[in-house]
Amino acid sequence: MLIGAILVLTWLVLLLRYPAKALPLSLAAVFGVALIALWVLWEEQDEKSRFARLDIQLRYDPQACPADRPLAMNIRNGGDAVLRDFAWQVQAFRPGDTINLAQPSYDRPRYLGPAELHPGAQWQDCLALPPIRQGYRAQSLEFRAANMRGTFVD
Repeated sequence: MLIGAILVLTWLVLLLRYPAKALPLSLAAVFGVALIALWVLWEEQDEKSRFARLDIQLRYDPQACPADRPLAMNIRNGGDAVLRDFAWQVQAFRPGDTINLAQPSYDRPRYLGPAELHPGAQWQDCLALPPIRQGYRAQSLEFRAANMRGTFVD
């Protein structure tokens, strides 16, 4: 923070002392930073829209899955890019509610998907339940994927 303050102070002194030379350079620097910021925002928006095209379904299904992994998951890549190294966390909600009932902890499991999921491809697996707050039953909850991470490759 001290270095940033020194840089801003130096820039102001140079701008006041040599405005004819410092002003064009300052405008070019501001333009360059604005271009970088726009590029980062565009990339972030593109990644959000690609994650939005993933069809992720989680349901408690002890009949179709083993007893130690009763959460059935189905992912379909509806986008136009290959998804690699997909990871997420599972949240639990009562139907119609917005309070996450999965117990927050630092060692909460992070689930991993397939190494690659091509456009239009589907992946199914059974997952272990996240720790749920006491007093709630898994069969009465809705499950959602959150904190998704992954890489899309064109």
